[in-house]
Amino acid sequence: MDDAEFFRWYGEWQPLDPTGLADLMRGFERPWWIVGGWSIEAFTGAPREHEDVDLSLLACDLPAFREHLGAGWTPWSNHGGTLRPLSDRFPEPLDVESQVWLRRDAQSPWVVDLPITPDRDGLWTNKRWADHVVPVEEATWVAADGIRYVRPEIALLYKAALDREKDRRDLDLTWPLLDERARTWLLDALHAVHPGHAWLARLAI
Repeated sequence: MDDAEFFRWYGEWQPLDPTGLADLMRGFERPWWIVGGWSIEAFTGAPREHEDVDLSLLACDLPAFREHLGAGWTPWSNHGGTLRPLSDRFPEPLDVESQVWLRRDAQSPWVVDLPITPDRDGLWTNKRWADHVVPVEEATWVAADGIRYVRPEIALLYKAALDREKDRRDLDLTWPLLDERARTWLLDALHAVHPGHAWLARLAI
């Protein structure tokens, strides 16, 4: 869908920025972090365009998230474009690897896209690489703004699956700033998840 068609069917977006998201999540006692383009910008310091803000948290913490939101917000489970309220009547998401969209009510724009992170006994799991299971603290970092973001090498692995022009720009900006450990991890992950991926040649590996 183009933007006009999308808005016609699903409604408009007025996404929060990381500061607004931090305000929304203030007082939430379980781990949460930002993924996607904002995580790349936080690491590189290079401004970029953003379509939305991608919040994530562990699947096991969704009930706590709903309680934190209270009656002032209406979260919806989104799986492949199918929307269902995430409510007392439907407390479980349509799929553990799907998304939650958030808005105040039916007359209000969407403000947050939440890709759920499946957990394994409370550990962070990588949707792209099943063998990568670590504590949340190892998969994320806290920036100078006090907000937790997914580690840049992990963000790049997720972006490799899409390989859009903006993803390649993010790779070119981020790669020179990664330390040796992060570079080694990303290369190993690309070989494991995307053998022969064009990014390996792009990095002259």
